[in-house]
Amino acid sequence: MTPFVRFDRVRRSFDGQTDVVRDLSLDVARGEFLTLLGPSGSGKTTALMMLAGFERPDGGVILLDGQDITRTAPHKRNIGVVFQSYALFPHMSVAQNVAFPLEVRGLSRATREERVGRALDMVRLAGFGDRLPAQLSGGQQQRVALARTLAVRPRVLLLDEPFAALDKNLRLDMQIEIRRIQRELGVTTVLVTHDQEEAMSMADRIAVMNAGRVEQFDTPETVYDAPSTRFVATFVGTANLLPGRLARDGDGWVLEAEAGGRLAIARPSPCTREGAAVLAARPEHLSIVEPGPDALPATVGMVLPLGPSLVHELALADGRPIKLVRPRTADGVRLRTGERVGVALRPGSPAAVFAQ
Repeated sequence: MTPFVRFDRVRRSFDGQTDVVRDLSLDVARGEFLTLLGPSGSGKTTALMMLAGFERPDGGVILLDGQDITRTAPHKRNIGVVFQSYALFPHMSVAQNVAFPLEVRGLSRATREERVGRALDMVRLAGFGDRLPAQLSGGQQQRVALARTLAVRPRVLLLDEPFAALDKNLRLDMQIEIRRIQRELGVTTVLVTHDQEEAMSMADRIAVMNAGRVEQFDTPETVYDAPSTRFVATFVGTANLLPGRLARDGDGWVLEAEAGGRLAIARPSPCTREGAAVLAARPEHLSIVEPGPDALPATVGMVLPLGPSLVHELALADGRPIKLVRPRTADGVRLRTGERVGVALRPGSPAAVFAQ
């Protein structure tokens, strides 16, 4: 299937020497919701701005529906962008803000009014057309910015950290709202964020970026459960890093931990060779067991209730701290500070193992 958006070995430098984006290659399907996820300086916003046409690549090609748009002016791409700042005109009403890009395009008054009405209905702001931006909440202003972008019927919708200025509860509401609208319209969407939970909850696929490169491009579930690099394992979610030696053990594998003890592993990945390695284990992938040779000896430090779960901070034999999460009702037993226990991988839990 031909991708709707394609980055083909695209690169961009900051000062002619420092690479911001390096050989970026991504294929985005029509109607897909892609998230570019990474820390500050990873190149995600630069990639978005190159797709919008506001920045020009130093090399490579950007294709939209099979057409080369690498050098096409931004206003000829019909790509909509919602910025973090919303960029609303304070002296214009909500309806005038939404209508402005339509007026610039020379659409008739009747067409403008019809599209403005539909866009405001879509973002659930019908009846707010006469208000000024200053009379709206932050979430409502964001909806106006989204309506203004959707009114032009963009081929691609770009979202640049659109939830950063919102509080937690409002951010969740807007995430749900934008995902609903995106699915209803079937518009190809690219979101830039540094928020892992945001990326995991919204995206069809995530491109995890670091130092201008894509470290992994896959579904949220795969990125979380099967990280392809150590950076992805530690940047996306929480991971306990356990160094040791990976060795075969009959039909399976074990990690002989530096901290003492060992963990049985059914199928390590991406590293599948014996030798020095690091296991990245999510807190929910670990379990409390009786102390023994096939477990990591640990001492209970703190137990913190977190909703339906208990978060345990444990110390391994060498003092290394690790975190473990289990349901409150797992066995009805509440561990005590200072208690000695064993730690093992839950049966069937994915094991991300990286060569040292």
